[in-house]
Amino acid sequence: MMTSGSGFRCAVVIPAYNEETTIADIAKRAHQFIDLVIIVNDGSSDNTAEVLDRLPVTVLSNRRNVGKGKSLLRGIKYANEHGADYIITLDGDGQHRPEDIPRLLDEAATNPDSIIIAARLRNRHLAPTLRRFANSFADFWISWAAGQRIRDSQSGFRVYPAKLFEQCRTDSDNFVFESEILIDAAHNGVPSKSVEIDTIYNHKSRTSHYSPATDTLAIVKMVAGKLICKGLYPLGLVRSLGICCSGKEKGTLRKI
Repeated sequence: MMTSGSGFRCAVVIPAYNEETTIADIAKRAHQFIDLVIIVNDGSSDNTAEVLDRLPVTVLSNRRNVGKGKSLLRGIKYANEHGADYIITLDGDGQHRPEDIPRLLDEAATNPDSIIIAARLRNRHLAPTLRRFANSFADFWISWAAGQRIRDSQSGFRVYPAKLFEQCRTDSDNFVFESEILIDAAHNGVPSKSVEIDTIYNHKSRTSHYSPATDTLAIVKMVAGKLICKGLYPLGLVRSLGICCSGKEKGTLRKI
């Protein structure tokens, strides 16, 4: 487990479902920066388990495919049990560069009580049009519910303070987990900060497990439920648009 220049201990958690062509390379590159790399094999039916054999990583195996959210939670729990102060999550499909880990940790050192998101803002035109639209759509709703602007809410490359998971408890499966945790964290006083990274999209890579229609709808339904519980949270919308209120959140609105 790496101890950063600021003295905190880190672990990497990578969920993997049928990632035989990319997971070994991602795991090796992550291990160059962090000693404790945890791969959660989510019931893969390909050779994911075999390619991870003999690598210096910890492999947790789900008997069946339970979804990205539950796999992340299993890896996060293991990291917490082994003393991690910060947990880095990234995907195993090659869309994230482990070499960006030090940049995210530098931001975490400056903002130790925040979630650090590696936001895919450089060369966004490389992603398919439908994917860009779905991500922007989700960004709007999640930012509203969180009460702050969140750039690239669908990026799975993040740094979490480990103690966050003592405050925010969610068992959402699949991709809803990563959206819900941003909202719940914000409501518990844990903001999100962004670090810009490159958009990486390989047209020859396997089909994404994220469904722009189905998964985005599931996220919107989750967000809608949270907004309804907060009376549609108009102040959250105002804040997400970069506007704040003077005085006791009333009166004249001003841009920030």
